[in-house]
Amino acid sequence: MTQSKKIYAVTGGIGSGKTAVSGIIAEEGYPVFSCDKIYGELTAGGELVGELERAFGNVTLPDGSLDRGALAAKVFCDKSALERLNGITHPIIMRELLARARSAEGKLVFCEVPLLFEGGYAQLFNGVIVVLRLLGQRIAAVTARNNLTPEEVTARIRAQFDYDRADLSAYITLHNDGNMDDLRKKVKKIIRSIAN
Repeated sequence: MTQSKKIYAVTGGIGSGKTAVSGIIAEEGYPVFSCDKIYGELTAGGELVGELERAFGNVTLPDGSLDRGALAAKVFCDKSALERLNGITHPIIMRELLARARSAEGKLVFCEVPLLFEGGYAQLFNGVIVVLRLLGQRIAAVTARNNLTPEEVTARIRAQFDYDRADLSAYITLHNDGNMDDLRKKVKKIIRSIAN
């Protein structure tokens, strides 16, 4: 990373609102790159899908793309399978993410990285914005969005990094505890503080 460019990660647990935060940042005119979007591109077909099929079996759709639902069912309640998946996908996604961020226009760039702490990637960025939200609100948000039961969502949250117990003092924390207008104000305040 050059000194003139700052690359910040946006992270948080499932249902915390990190995608909403990234959307607000993009509305403010800053480049935002998403691990999930890159993962979607890489799993539309090709080498990565073949590797996942060999590793997990029966996770490919007829069109050659990844069956994300089938893969999720195999890994989210099996810690060793989840670690194997992350070991395959994370290095490829992060390499592509950072390449795009480094070549982006502007002096301030953001990357949405859901599994930042699980992968040990925080040190790759100039700073980290951690989006926090109450557990009940996270469960409700993901239940509504992904058509999952509260029990399924809770299992996924338990499989992730424990934001409630972690020491986040080295990072910028953003509490997503109000409405969209409140969130927008908080995001703009953070952008102002790091853009200077």
